[in-house]
Amino acid sequence: MQENKKNSSGQKPVKQKAQSSAGDKQGQAKKQNPNRQNRKRKSAKNQPSVLEGNEKWQKDMQNAIEANHKIHKDRLEKFSLLNNNTKAKLKITPLGGLGEIGGNITVIETDTSAIIVDVGMSFPTDDMHGVDILIPDFTYLRQIKKKIKAIVITHAHEDHIGAVAYLFKEMQFPIYATPLPLGMLSNKFEEHGLKQYRKLFRPVEKRKVYTIGDIKVEWMHITHSIIDASSLAITTEAGTIIHTGDFKIDHTPIDGYVTDLNRFAEYGEKGVLCLLSDSTNSHKEGITRSESTVGKTFDYIFSKSKGRVIMSTFSSNIHRVYQAISYGLRHNRKVCVIGRSMERNLFTAIDLGYIDLDKSIFIDPHEVNKHNDKEVLIVTTGSQGETMAALYRMATDEHRHIKIKTSDQIIISAKAIPGNEGSVSKVLNFLIKSGASVAYQDFSEIHVSGHAAQEEQKLILRLVKPKFFLPVHGEYNHVARHKETAIKCGIPAKNILLMSDGDQIEVCPKYIKKVKSVKTGKVFVDNQANEKIANDVVIDRQKMAEAGLVMVVAQVNLNEQKLAGRPRVVSYGLVSDKDDRKFSQEMEGVIDQFTINAKKELFQNKRALENELRQVLRKHIYRKMKKYPTIVPTIFMM
Repeated sequence: MQENKKNSSGQKPVKQKAQSSAGDKQGQAKKQNPNRQNRKRKSAKNQPSVLEGNEKWQKDMQNAIEANHKIHKDRLEKFSLLNNNTKAKLKITPLGGLGEIGGNITVIETDTSAIIVDVGMSFPTDDMHGVDILIPDFTYLRQIKKKIKAIVITHAHEDHIGAVAYLFKEMQFPIYATPLPLGMLSNKFEEHGLKQYRKLFRPVEKRKVYTIGDIKVEWMHITHSIIDASSLAITTEAGTIIHTGDFKIDHTPIDGYVTDLNRFAEYGEKGVLCLLSDSTNSHKEGITRSESTVGKTFDYIFSKSKGRVIMSTFSSNIHRVYQAISYGLRHNRKVCVIGRSMERNLFTAIDLGYIDLDKSIFIDPHEVNKHNDKEVLIVTTGSQGETMAALYRMATDEHRHIKIKTSDQIIISAKAIPGNEGSVSKVLNFLIKSGASVAYQDFSEIHVSGHAAQEEQKLILRLVKPKFFLPVHGEYNHVARHKETAIKCGIPAKNILLMSDGDQIEVCPKYIKKVKSVKTGKVFVDNQANEKIANDVVIDRQKMAEAGLVMVVAQVNLNEQKLAGRPRVVSYGLVSDKDDRKFSQEMEGVIDQFTINAKKELFQNKRALENELRQVLRKHIYRKMKKYPTIVPTIFMM
């Protein structure tokens, strides 16, 4: 009865026992630790302040907190040292390298002087038929020609120096660069018949400031996938700009010359107006692996190979080539270098003392078959699937001296440049069909990037501490991601601009803004003839590739104003061979009807008559086939 009463009051017997048990445990805990009984529980708001004590203690602590806060602010905002009272300003105009990978060229100018930073080329897309390379449109350079004092080069990759020779065919300026870029440019100038302009070369020393017009430039060593790369410190009355060029932070480079972080920090301490920084790998987290990691992979592949080893990479990646050769020598192999650019770049680096190799280790291509296969290493061009490169010609059995064997080990130590994936895949298929073993992306450390990942980008941002930031070198998604990284590093979003080619940016200590756009674009080049290709030629090729070609030859009797005999119609790439006759007959009928209905005055002007016939055929073919082929009418008047 008592238990039921307790239940009716809402107190369950089970809970009572649990509470009692908990109370017993709490009591036991108190007995075990009697000091806990004397402790007073205090809420967070009643906790004593760490600053409680005498007044001097409180004052000293507060002063230290404020002083440290100021120190942090001062060291992180060194741009406060910039001269806000100056009326000087800078203009920065990228003419290539944004919205794309490659083709890098930027103009930096004051009121009286201008310098060009790099003059690079880029690769064509698949629909640019017969085009080997693209070079920047130099229209803006023509407009400010009298103002330009020099070209300054960051490093010797083709996407930074590949268009210099084409610029020099039109206008010439002093070229300031470290020795390797100048050595490679010397080779290009000789190839293009420009040897007389080597007198304009100005070899520079790193950590030395050069005055060019009213602009001062210092080359600072940076690590990249090519020897002797540099960043630039460009100082004017308006302030200092740091241009990283292409870079990564490699702490164990092959030559031991690590990035000159000290100079970045020193400029950062003086106050930097604006930073332009490489954005190519801005989506990649962490850091980029060291170039030295590739060596272990080479060693492993060489040790397993029973026949010849054929290694292909970028011809400018001298340290990659040097590593392959070094491991080839360890495994007692003779070295054959094939490919004009590969041979030229390698021996230029040897002659200038950048790498130490005895030329007696090399054999010529015609000597390869005189040696046992296991004693041969072939270093060659063609890692991007270029049809004229040596690797492609070997893969298609068109090379004069080297035929691919089933015992060959092929190493492609490069990653496909965006846009070249199809070409690389094509040459891979040829090589695999030949029966050779191919090492490409299946080895994670067969290739490492030369561009900084996010943590390396952050390091440069933190060392330089610029007021303004312009991410460069890459497609829009790359520069946009680099902006996010910069914001995380404390640069306000309002102080960051995302540029496109042709945007002209004006910057001074008080502001950064876009002021106008200048003409930019690409010029097509046939690299075999070293000549430019007119835009309309490439457009015509694209039209013919997409919709075919129709050629018409007709004779017209002027007196009777009608066809004299049957016209001849020939088509290519529009209809199949079996339908060609039917198509020709159909076109003959259209042409016949056209001459019957044509106005009399048209027959007095041959060109006008041909143009009108072209439009009639064009409309008819589109109605029937939904295609706009290239139509070439030729009319003979009788």
